[in-house]
Amino acid sequence: MCWLWCEHCCFPFPGLGSEPADPAAIQEPVLVAKVLEVDNRTVTTHFILLGFPTQPALQLLLFSIFLSIYLLTLLENLLIILAIRSDGHLHKPMYFFLSHLSFLEMWYVTVISPKMLADFLSYDKSISFNGCMTQLYFFVTFVCTEYILLAVMAFDRYVAICNPLRYPVIMTNQLCSALAGGCWFCGLMTAMIKMVFIARLRYCGTPQINHYFCDISPLLNVSCEDSSQAELVDFFLALMVIAVPLCVVVTSYATILTTIFRIPSAQGRRKAFSTCASHLTVVILFYSTTLFTYARPKLMYAYNSNKVVSVLYTVIVPLLNPIIYCLRNREVKAALKKTILCKRSGPLEDETLNS
Repeated sequence: MCWLWCEHCCFPFPGLGSEPADPAAIQEPVLVAKVLEVDNRTVTTHFILLGFPTQPALQLLLFSIFLSIYLLTLLENLLIILAIRSDGHLHKPMYFFLSHLSFLEMWYVTVISPKMLADFLSYDKSISFNGCMTQLYFFVTFVCTEYILLAVMAFDRYVAICNPLRYPVIMTNQLCSALAGGCWFCGLMTAMIKMVFIARLRYCGTPQINHYFCDISPLLNVSCEDSSQAELVDFFLALMVIAVPLCVVVTSYATILTTIFRIPSAQGRRKAFSTCASHLTVVILFYSTTLFTYARPKLMYAYNSNKVVSVLYTVIVPLLNPIIYCLRNREVKAALKKTILCKRSGPLEDETLNS
């Protein structure tokens, strides 16, 4: 008798003189099928990122534009970090936090841009499940860290303008290091908690994500099971990471503006406001482009404008931030000139410092 088996069953076929196969070997295909199929739904191993569906010629144009922006963003932030580290005049808390912001944004754009650029040139726009979750984890880490870091920078400006005499005593190197480390720690922990709930959701087949990177909104929407618990956790954490830093920023700048208006001379008011104008501009750009997206992520995915808004805070804002700080800050401009000119000494350096 010969034992014939299919993917889900085995049965004897009379009339043939063979012995039955090894039971363990018979059951192996059945076990494999059970691992790969749960409730008639295939386990997801890949996602498809739809990105920007356009004509091939336009894809090449977009590739060139976004590649130029990506490289320029890396160059700008790298120059700011080098300028702050090399110029002793910039060894202050304000520029210490600025160097952390530049370092953060270099990795912030690197998490998104390389995959997006590769998809412009490839017909295969798939991303593995593990790759998608890794991209999401680091992206959420950097976003949350930037929210908190901008609040810390607002607090630094508050102490500098409202308590100038006590500023060196309050903003010590130890406190600055602890605040910067706390920003990174909170970002990492927040992303880890979010990932625990998002990664365990069930995704059926090979879902198509109408986005150019793995974000919270599309993943919640393509899940084939109830994601209300993950959405609730994400909303609560977003409330903590966005609302609390935003309250710190608003309170700090409300006090700063009150203090500036009390300064008797117009020149004193302009000088005081110029020290925080760059940071305030960066805060407005970043918070305005991300606030509504991450306050209700699943709802925002329903709008086609979601990708356009995402381009603003993943591509445009990191490009503009270094430019804003350079245009509004003479010390940074002078340090950048020294860095680009490789610290030439003599009349040229004196001329640079006086510009």
